[in-house]
Amino acid sequence: MSRPDHVVDGITQMILDGELTPGDRLPVEKELAARLDVSRGSLREGVRALSVLGVVESRQGDGTYVTTLDPSLLVAPLGLVIELQSAGHALPVHAVRRVLETEAAGLAASNAGESQSALGRASAALEDAADVLAGSPGGASADVDHERLLQADIAFHRAIADAAGNPVLAALIEALAGRTARHRLWRGIADAGADQRTQHEHEAVLAAVTDGDPERAKVRMATHLLEVEDFLRARSEPTG
Repeated sequence: MSRPDHVVDGITQMILDGELTPGDRLPVEKELAARLDVSRGSLREGVRALSVLGVVESRQGDGTYVTTLDPSLLVAPLGLVIELQSAGHALPVHAVRRVLETEAAGLAASNAGESQSALGRASAALEDAADVLAGSPGGASADVDHERLLQADIAFHRAIADAAGNPVLAALIEALAGRTARHRLWRGIADAGADQRTQHEHEAVLAAVTDGDPERAKVRMATHLLEVEDFLRARSEPTG
């Protein structure tokens, strides 16, 4: 194990043991380096690695602190890793998204009675999307504000993930959201009627979740997300 890796493990263990908690300042450099039996250079490298991972943050002139350790912060780098690993191929990313969001929909339905705030946001997102579609004469794709529709789409899925009541699952879904947005936008523009179908599918998901029916919610979400995957399979991906 390299010395910087030893630093990462050492500080992580201090957090796991409760010696350091969110918001705590790390011991001064000299003290921490001595405790971990590493040079100051190795200590700095290890701390930088933890900073990239969202575990600690440096405050200029004030030292280094443990972050909130919020799952969304810790999982954020995963989105970039997934994008690099998928090498520009969208389907593997969408397949993972489907697995996660299908489970989230089921959990949201099981948790419906205690997730009224999140479900209210999901309903508001549907209303926003409906307003966009209502402003498009005949629902013509060329006349739809696809950027606003995409934001409503993202808000809907985020709300369902939050309603699941599992912050780690919600963070994983959020990490993938930005990596699939371009393809969702492309489908809305290129696939006639896709915007309206998406709206109906979202309504079906929310109805199942609100009714507290986990199995139906999972089926509705999986069916909805498979629509996007089928579109991508049928067409080559856009360039750029």
